[in-house]
Order: sequence, then C-alpha cells, then structure tokens
Amino acid sequence: MKFEVTILGSSSATPIYNRNPTSQVLNINERLYLIDCGEGTQQQMLRFDVRASRIDHIFISHLHGDHYLGLIGLLSSLHLNGRKKTLKLFGPIHLKEIIDLQFKYSETTLQYDIEFIATDPNKAQTIVTNDDVTIETIPLNHRIECTGFLFREKKRLRKLIKDELERIGVPVEHYTALKKGANYVNPEGKVYKNDTLTIDSETPKTYVYCSDTLYSESYFDQINNVDLLYHEATFLHNMLDRANETHHTTALQAAEIAVKVHAKKLLIGHFSARYKSLDELLEEAQSVFPNTALAIEGKTFVI
Repeated sequence: MKFEVTILGSSSATPIYNRNPTSQVLNINERLYLIDCGEGTQQQMLRFDVRASRIDHIFISHLHGDHYLGLIGLLSSLHLNGRKKTLKLFGPIHLKEIIDLQFKYSETTLQYDIEFIATDPNKAQTIVTNDDVTIETIPLNHRIECTGFLFREKKRLRKLIKDELERIGVPVEHYTALKKGANYVNPEGKVYKNDTLTIDSETPKTYVYCSDTLYSESYFDQINNVDLLYHEATFLHNMLDRANETHHTTALQAAEIAVKVHAKKLLIGHFSARYKSLDELLEEAQSVFPNTALAIEGKTFVI
C-alpha cells in the first residue's frame, strides 16, 4: 500500500529563493490528499507531475495567505478543466465565506460541488474515515485559529499464504474469512489455525502535519509514536523571541518535539525567507534529533 508525501511548497510568508509557500500532497493507496494550498501550488503540481483531477480532499490549516492563497485558482482550474466530482474541502469556518465572495464577484458557477466541512480549532476531531485512512484535526497554538492534521492508516486484512492454502486445498470462498482472522475447518472436521494459513499485515503507518504553531505540549499525546512528523521550523533557535512573538517554532524546538513524542522521523519546513541556505536549520534540528530531513520541494518521502 502506497503511503507517501510529496512537498510542493516549503516557504513561510512569501515565495523566495525558489521556495514556494506551503503545500503538500499525500498519496495513500493512490488517493491524493492536498494539505494547504499556498500561492503557486498549481505550478508545482505541473512541475512534479501531480494530477489535480485526482485530488478529492483538500485540507487548509488556517487563513494566513501562505497556506491558502492558491486555493481559488486551483478550484477555478478544476472547473475550467471539466471536473464533475464532488470535492471535499476542510478548513476554518470563514474559508467558505472567502470562496463564495471570490466566485460571486467573478460570476463563476462551478460545474462541480464543494462539500465544505469547517474544522474546530479548539478540539481534535475525526473528519475523514474511509477504507484506507482516518484523518483527525490537531488544535495548534498560532496567532489565529489553526489546526494540524493526523493521517492514520487503517489496519489491513491478514495476508494469505497461498502455497499453504493450495497444499491443503482450501476453497476460494473461504479466503475472505481467513483474511479476517477465521480458522479453516475442512470437510473432515480438521481445524487449521488461522496463523498457519495467513500472516499479519504491516503495522499501520501515521503521518502528522503540524502547521504554524507556538511550541506547545498540548498536542503531544495525540501525535505520540508517529512514523513521520512534519513540523514547522520557521527560525533558528537564536531567534526564539521572534518565534514566540509570531507564534512559530524553531528548528531546535521541532526536534525536541520529535524526541518527546517518540517520532520515528522528523521533516521540517515553513522556512523563513531570511534563510537562503537551509543547512543551519537542518544541523540545528539534527543536533537533537538525528533522523531529521528538510521538506525540499519536489521530494517524496515514503512513510
């Protein structure tokens, strides 16, 4: 099962040094989920071969421009390209007002429906459940209402040991029950234990997207033991006062969070325009949490 994230934008506030405002696309079993949609996201999709028509879910963390100003353009392009499928859009409650106003004054009537689901910035909620994944909101502490998102892969059915099934002659109609954990009883009444005919599926993976936030332990329990933690790291720690003032996190703090929540890997992004080179940010985070990587645009991280 595919579970990977591709970085489309990793800059904070403004596009600079060939870095674009925040956006990512998560591929879970060939379903695409767009997380934030900063300016230039459409161009990045074209550049990195991400088909916008395959996106049925969009998640907007908050209403600072670097996280959503590419959204209206994307919605318009989907309309112009003939989309008919309903699009599910999750974000702050006032996002719908912004979208409606834009389309009102451009006299645009979309050819497809948008199902808008307002996120609650004050409590964690499960907002999506399907065959592949459950998705939860993560309340964060930013200057305005902001949520992160937790993507939790669902446990897959057990895997059949085909050679063994064929050896003892298990009829195909029993395969589904075996995948669900049932034993097999042959016509003579002999019982074959499930664990001799199947093997357990892989442990479900988790991906956490922590958008703009002041360092806070309020969400640590929710993201404990995550496989891949994306966390904003706007500044170096020598700018802690500025980070606190703007409700952001430093690279050092992001690494400390990864340690405290027992993350397997840390991905840092949302870099301030003051940093032309990102090496110092990476080195600072790796000094605390060695398994840290930079959210480099165009790079895909397998979870």
